[in-house]
Amino acid sequence: QVQVVESGGGLVQAGGSLRLSCAVSGSTFSLKAINWFRQAPGKQREFVAGISSEGGTHTDNTVKGRFTISRERGENTGYLEMKSLKREDTAVYYCNVKTTEGTSRGDYWGPGTQVTVAS
Repeated sequence: QVQVVESGGGLVQAGGSLRLSCAVSGSTFSLKAINWFRQAPGKQREFVAGISSEGGTHTDNTVKGRFTISRERGENTGYLEMKSLKREDTAVYYCNVKTTEGTSRGDYWGPGTQVTVAS
């Protein structure tokens, strides 16, 4: 079983920065992709950014140039660096990971971390 926990959310003024972390733990798994999604009140969950096991990244146009995704391989940890935050970035941010566990593939979500941007 794999556990995913996000941290680093909070309240920040518009124009400020936050760094979200995604810690992945468990036994006998190989971490493949790490993705960040977000869900604002009354809206559907949307993709923010992703990073593959090879280090390739993809960032949604709505946050490109402001958000940076990265991962620390040895620690099975992912990060989302968020700068120049706007009110519309307010949402619950979720980490989603893709794994391989032997011959199986896994898809896990964390419980989310709240990011609130005040003007």
